[in-house]
Amino acid sequence: MSAEQLQSAFAEWMKACHDVTDWAVVAIDGKTLRGSYCRGKGKGAIHMVSAFSAANGVVLGQVKTAEKSNEITAIPELLKLLNLQGCLVTIDAMGCQKKIATQVLQKGADYLLSVKENQPALADAFEAAFPMAKVVNFGGDAYVTDEKNRGRQETRYHIVSEITKEFQKLSYEWPGLKTVGVVMSFRQEGDEAPEAPMIRYYISSAELSAKKLAEAARQHWFVENKLHWSLDVALREDACKIHRG
Repeated sequence: MSAEQLQSAFAEWMKACHDVTDWAVVAIDGKTLRGSYCRGKGKGAIHMVSAFSAANGVVLGQVKTAEKSNEITAIPELLKLLNLQGCLVTIDAMGCQKKIATQVLQKGADYLLSVKENQPALADAFEAAFPMAKVVNFGGDAYVTDEKNRGRQETRYHIVSEITKEFQKLSYEWPGLKTVGVVMSFRQEGDEAPEAPMIRYYISSAELSAKKLAEAARQHWFVENKLHWSLDVALREDACKIHRG
């Protein structure tokens, strides 16, 4: 059996095992296998892009790329393998691409994409539509979470809005765009002074409430906490130095 056949068989098996429910979050993210780098053989480190079911805690499929920058080309290949009907697909800023958004919709799912400077038009629209004063005094749908873990207090403030005038032109470029969201995080370690607030922007084809945005954005990080952390700490993946193939 070739690697491609195994990959396809694994994805089909997970389709049968995975109970797809409406609004289930499927988080797509990449991880570099640091031990696979080999200077002597001129081999760069392997980068794996995984689709992770947040509700069931299982990997639905994986695609290997030569380097992190190739996530943009790997994500469409991974999406082809997956049954995503009715799901909410979450991807970080590198995967915030019009073609990827289109493909997610074609799979019968909705997207929730993180926005950063790699999409300058979207980033500028967010800064114009949601200045700090407006975020703090937002009069629409808002939701707050409070979390304390190992001495660190983190408060997250979530707001969502329908398409405002700043996004009107962009809504024609981004297929199915219905919701824009902002998450502001405040962190404090013990008795130290609070850190400067961190602001993250999101776009979605789903009509999300602020609470649903909070849940989906949080579940996206399960791929880091429940998959990547386990691979490194429990299975010592980064220490593996297999280079062949």
